[in-house]
Amino acid sequence: MTAGVVVSFIASTGAAHADDTLGGDTQGVQQNADAGDDGTVSVTVGGVVFDRSKNGSGDSAGALTSSTSWSPPPCWYAPKYTPEQLQEYLEPIWEAESTGYQWDAEQREKYNADDEKKGFNKDKTGKGYWWGSYVNESYPPGWDSCDEDYFWVDQGDPPPADIENAVTPEVLAELAYAEIRVPGTEVTLAPAEATKVNLPTWAWLDGAEFKPVSVTASVPVLGIEATATAEPVALEIEPGTPDAETYPASGVCEIDDGRIGEPYAKGKADRTPPCGVKYLRSSGDGTFPLRATVTWEIHWTGSGGAGGDLPDGQFGATQDVVVQEIQAVNR
Repeated sequence: MTAGVVVSFIASTGAAHADDTLGGDTQGVQQNADAGDDGTVSVTVGGVVFDRSKNGSGDSAGALTSSTSWSPPPCWYAPKYTPEQLQEYLEPIWEAESTGYQWDAEQREKYNADDEKKGFNKDKTGKGYWWGSYVNESYPPGWDSCDEDYFWVDQGDPPPADIENAVTPEVLAELAYAEIRVPGTEVTLAPAEATKVNLPTWAWLDGAEFKPVSVTASVPVLGIEATATAEPVALEIEPGTPDAETYPASGVCEIDDGRIGEPYAKGKADRTPPCGVKYLRSSGDGTFPLRATVTWEIHWTGSGGAGGDLPDGQFGATQDVVVQEIQAVNR
């Protein structure tokens, strides 16, 4: 695997599930991961795979926070085992009686384990998979919300309608949302090396960095995928003190022709900045914590022509601003 490319193989949970990790041992649908020079990751079968080659990068890049109470799924269901793999996984657990005699007996009956030819749906090998739950490790409070035991889905059939968060293009889009990383939001302030009291200060972000980013999530064995794309739409400036005015007055600078704010240039000192701040007092011996937050619109497209919008995401950072009094020269 190419250095710097990370594939998240998420731990699985569920009724009577041991601590197994997709691709982490001999249990589970085999994952053969390959990473190209562009960061694209692909697998031959099973699980959710993320292509982050068009994602934001850099040390200051970060994950989006939804502007609403919505959040990506904490867990989901996807193909987990072939018939033979499920047998190899469960039988040692039953033999060890680690889950209790009664439970083991019920499980043996459920999977028809005593039938050597048909047990675990071995007569359907190559025609479907046992599905299981996967957990997004970034959302530990919801790890136990996917508590369905393994269930069988024939190749080409949809999962049972009553299974919530079974992978679909929309669920994949939501998972891709959680993998999006956007550039840091330290704004450039000008003119002068330090901001001056009562003088408008222009603020802008590096336009080369602030462009749409995207992540694609897919389940190769099912032939479905979805791409979530984040596009910057506004920059909000919070001066860090009530003794300040923002430009515009709302403090929200809308994206104009793909540009966030306008760079200061010589000769603009007498103009009102389209995006900026004016401090009304000095920061003294300290600084003001100016916070800059960028809002990103999220839309997605997926297999079968599916698509739509997801809640806006936000990412911000705080930077220290020195505000000095204007020095007058006495003659």
